[in-house]
Amino acid sequence: MKNNKTEIMNTHTKRTKFNLNWSFLNGDAPNAYKIEFDDSEWRALHLPHDWSIEGPFSKEYASATGYLPGGVGWYRKKFIVPNHLKGKKVFIQFDGVYKNSEVWINEQYLGKRPYGYSSFQYDVTPFLKSELKENIIAVKVDHTDFADSRWYTGSGIYRNVFMTITDQLYIKPSSIFITTPLITESFAEVQIQAYLKNEYNEKVNYEIVQQIKDANGDIVQEHTSEATIASNEEEHLSQSLFIEKPSLWSPDQPYMYEAVTKVMKAGEVIDTETTYFGVRSFQFDADSGLHLNGRNIKMKGVCIHHDAGCLGAAVPEKVWYRRLKLLKEAGVNAIRMSHNPPASELLDMCDRLGFIVQAEAFDEWEHPKNKWVDGWNVGVPSLDGYAADFAKWAEIDLRDMILRDRNHPSIIFWSIGNEIDYPNDPYSHPVLGKRYRPDKPKAEDMGEIAQKLAAVVRKYDPTRPVTAALASVKMSNETTYPDALDVVGYNYQESRYDEDHLKYPNRVIYGSENGRNHFEWQAVEQNQFISGQFIWTGIDYLGEAHSWPQRHATFGMLDLAGFKKPLYYFKQSQWSSVSMVYIGLTSIKEEHDVQINWDGDVKASWCGPEGEIVRVACCTNCPEVDLQLNGKSLGIKKRKDYPGGTIYWDVPYNAGTIIAVGLREGHGCCTHELHTAKEPTKLQLHSDTFKLNADNEDIAHIEVSIVDEDHHLVTDATNQIDCKIEGPGEIIGIECSNPVSHQNYKATSRNAFNGKLLIYVKATDQRGTINLTTSSKGLEGQSVTIEVK
Repeated sequence: MKNNKTEIMNTHTKRTKFNLNWSFLNGDAPNAYKIEFDDSEWRALHLPHDWSIEGPFSKEYASATGYLPGGVGWYRKKFIVPNHLKGKKVFIQFDGVYKNSEVWINEQYLGKRPYGYSSFQYDVTPFLKSELKENIIAVKVDHTDFADSRWYTGSGIYRNVFMTITDQLYIKPSSIFITTPLITESFAEVQIQAYLKNEYNEKVNYEIVQQIKDANGDIVQEHTSEATIASNEEEHLSQSLFIEKPSLWSPDQPYMYEAVTKVMKAGEVIDTETTYFGVRSFQFDADSGLHLNGRNIKMKGVCIHHDAGCLGAAVPEKVWYRRLKLLKEAGVNAIRMSHNPPASELLDMCDRLGFIVQAEAFDEWEHPKNKWVDGWNVGVPSLDGYAADFAKWAEIDLRDMILRDRNHPSIIFWSIGNEIDYPNDPYSHPVLGKRYRPDKPKAEDMGEIAQKLAAVVRKYDPTRPVTAALASVKMSNETTYPDALDVVGYNYQESRYDEDHLKYPNRVIYGSENGRNHFEWQAVEQNQFISGQFIWTGIDYLGEAHSWPQRHATFGMLDLAGFKKPLYYFKQSQWSSVSMVYIGLTSIKEEHDVQINWDGDVKASWCGPEGEIVRVACCTNCPEVDLQLNGKSLGIKKRKDYPGGTIYWDVPYNAGTIIAVGLREGHGCCTHELHTAKEPTKLQLHSDTFKLNADNEDIAHIEVSIVDEDHHLVTDATNQIDCKIEGPGEIIGIECSNPVSHQNYKATSRNAFNGKLLIYVKATDQRGTINLTTSSKGLEGQSVTIEVK
């Protein structure tokens, strides 16, 4: 599909998405920034877009980034500025371009941004053509060094683009900062700060109207003031308003308020900015951990990366919403955005759903880390990455992350780095003993850099603590690095908790990255001074693959399709207060196996040779469980008798149905059952919606299961499933979550994995009916119908 469309800018709102009708070239075209350049043969598409996920998977690429390509790409868009915007200010904002983006407007160079995770904007006002003349924006993206990360990054303009239109007197972008310095049961002080800029060639008399609205949209407080601002000057505004009997934000009740700031000139509203915020207080204590709104709370956290399997880095909002809802259901209350600034809409969802967030800036500083090419810790690593740009850009990128995101109540601390102190990758110190590498950068250098980065954080947000995730606390303790932090994260170092709490009594310690087993959680649960943990990971992610043919990491509670893995239920048994029980088969390793590994060793199936002794693993938050096979009890067992957090039975296998019943005070309150599946006979579809909006954005998730004649899932089925779509929609990806599958992610067929796969269907901008049909050789197919309105 070619694109010759010239779009008229939307002027109905101050800030509007600028994602539609771009042209794309996968390759380099040195003159593509020129107005007269012929892009008629380029591909037409809508943003966000990630070209790496289009493949192909190839061993010639890097295991670290999922064996997918990088390269150079160009984007162009033609648009017209209506005449009535003459005299207005126009800004373009990119929420994420990976990476080395360079932007031109009508051949005028606007700038370059190396870091692929930063949001940035340009003032395009001086270069725009009006009087219905065509404007052309061109963006070059250079991801030639594809092995530049320890995980999948994607390539292209993979997040939203916005156009913002303002008066010559306007609120500076990202200048509003809302804090709640005083909170009591009877009232809360809400301080609203902003910067006003006057680009008129004369002084201006203006009014500022500030309103606070509750969750129903009702105004609960309002203030109006008048002032004068000189020509071409900026003015700092600060006003405190008070909310009576405030509703507090917390993971259990994520209540959001709305602050509306209006600028008025001669009685007319010329600029408006709406900012959502929450009222909450928190503090970290070295002895008692985290207190939120005066209540002690443990962070039951997960780390996540930014991709979504077959969708790559260009993840629609509804995909993230589905994933977050599933994590919330498991009892997760905290998320670590590893290891870079996330999409702003993801933080909006964390605010609304109630997740505590650690926002993180960098995975490396001025020296590069190893990025494995041939396999994890195999062969010669690549040293490409952000380190080449750190000295020039780090403080700018960190500043911009904080300015953009500091009004999110979900964020309670800022991380300046992840595993910067990984031993010999790159820093080293004599304390490492025989592992010490004197040819490596000195670990002492980390302290000075950490102080500089922490100062940036405190300058732009003095209300939140600075943290970092330490990989080698032993080495970092020999430097001033931990001293630069307000809260110190320990990665996989639970064994140091007690020792360091005694040695550094004023240090606030928490688990910034942790294993998934029971004893790692006990280290949090049994130590009041540990604020929580962030397990690696909440969701499987592309890259960090061990070696070909494996293309993605499989540490998640959810797989790439967002399907629940056995690990999901194990963490739910630790973290959720809603009664649950779950069973699966695991290997018999020891007669008294203290800790069973739910991360890969437990299978959600009931199969085996008749009469053979098999081990049934069970996780639950109930005191007791009754295991029943084909209607006969195999015995009631108590959770407290299994210190590893997993109950298990060794029983003779018999085909049929096995059921676990969770018991409280002798009464069943929850069940989980497995069935012996027969031969697969049909496909079964489940869509999470049957109505979509005709907006080029709305998404339906269609789960496909291969089932037998009794509608039981056939967990070992790998049949190829073919998909056909008709109507105003498109299949934007099919995910099976098989870590060694190299099938084309943009094809309309895919082999199932564990008997399932997921189809993502996106609506176009046309109304009508989508009909999705699935078929598989030898199986009964099924269709689903979705209305687009």
